[in-house]
Amino acid sequence: MTTTTEKNLYTIMEDRKSVRKYDPTFKMTQAQLEEIIKEATSAPSSSNLQPWRFLVIQDEETKKELRAIGNNQEQIETSSAVIAVLGDAEMYKNVEKIYTQNVEEGHMGEEQKNITVNNTMRMYPAAPLEVRQGIASFDAGLISMQLMLIAKEKGFDTVTMGGFDKVKFAERFELPENEFPIVLIAIGKAAAPAFGSSRLPLEDIARFI
Repeated sequence: MTTTTEKNLYTIMEDRKSVRKYDPTFKMTQAQLEEIIKEATSAPSSSNLQPWRFLVIQDEETKKELRAIGNNQEQIETSSAVIAVLGDAEMYKNVEKIYTQNVEEGHMGEEQKNITVNNTMRMYPAAPLEVRQGIASFDAGLISMQLMLIAKEKGFDTVTMGGFDKVKFAERFELPENEFPIVLIAIGKAAAPAFGSSRLPLEDIARFI
């Protein structure tokens, strides 16, 4: 039996489309954007290190600059904001803070915290940079999808964009060496319906053994 909550979830999943035409006169507030991002942080991450970082671009002139970096994609400029999802390749440096908070909130004991912190500091700093970037990129995908579903539930539209010059982005926004851009998410109000899209049949994508 399908509950009301399940119906709502599936409706949101079905209604969410990649919108590329936005109403340029519609402006979201910073509080609205903060709420969406905060709620999205319930997404899981490797070792709960939460390697995602966000740069929220609302300024009109800055969006015009970003459009040039982003292959002239119209939605960068016409959406209410662009949320740049970044990865932190030195995510392990927050392990003490994260797991101290876990203890304070009653999620684990001090002994388990110490074991986890020690294991993390033994493994992550020794991992190659590309491995840590891969972990951050995977986790960024999890929170990005969650963010878009939350935005849709609140009545906003989104589209993800991976087609942008990541080197120029990092230079323009002076990202520290440990941070790197992963994806841009335009958010706002649709000015035209999004195109539908087909999906491969289950037998083409899943095997059961």
